[in-house]
Amino acid sequence: MARARAAGAALLLACAAAAAQTVSLQGMLGRQALLVIDGAAPKGVAPGTTWRGVTVVSTSGDEAVIEVAGRRETLRVGETPGNVGAKGPVASGDRIVLTAGAGGHFVTQGTINGHTASLMVDTGATYVSLGASDARRLGLDYKRGEPGITHTANGNAPAWRIKLRSVRIGDVEIRDVDAVVSPQPMALILLGNSFLNRFQMKRDNDQMVLQRRY
Repeated sequence: MARARAAGAALLLACAAAAAQTVSLQGMLGRQALLVIDGAAPKGVAPGTTWRGVTVVSTSGDEAVIEVAGRRETLRVGETPGNVGAKGPVASGDRIVLTAGAGGHFVTQGTINGHTASLMVDTGATYVSLGASDARRLGLDYKRGEPGITHTANGNAPAWRIKLRSVRIGDVEIRDVDAVVSPQPMALILLGNSFLNRFQMKRDNDQMVLQRRY
């Protein structure tokens, strides 16, 4: 079996399906496209096969042609994320539209300093918040940040305040975003107010619109 090439998303898609979907190409396993859909574990999908509403039409080199809701797109390993379709995230340079998932949470795929990350909106968090394992995966030298203390259910724990060069969802990018790294593992990276305050935020039932402030 060929080794998966070039971890990291090639193209992030908002799929026009019954529920909001995100799709990224993580690499290739022979002729199979290594897809991540809605943050699930990567799965090798062969041409002509459909998984979670996404059909792989063909693969070649580091590219895969997929079809979602009758629309075809080409995914490329290492390419800057882009968007198609009607459901979240949908971005147009200064506007992001997110659709609530299970439990009413707004979860999406994005990038931090160019690396793929699963993100969840948390209006109660002061900063973008992530665990040390995610920080290491993203290549963040967090221990050179400003040391501090975070309060958890298990008591106080060390934390480090750092500056993220870039946080991107679709084609909306915010630079120089404050973040806090804690040693505890976290299921998702929390999009706190250091990111959200750059936007005017409006919620309408299961939809959240973030309009960039200027």
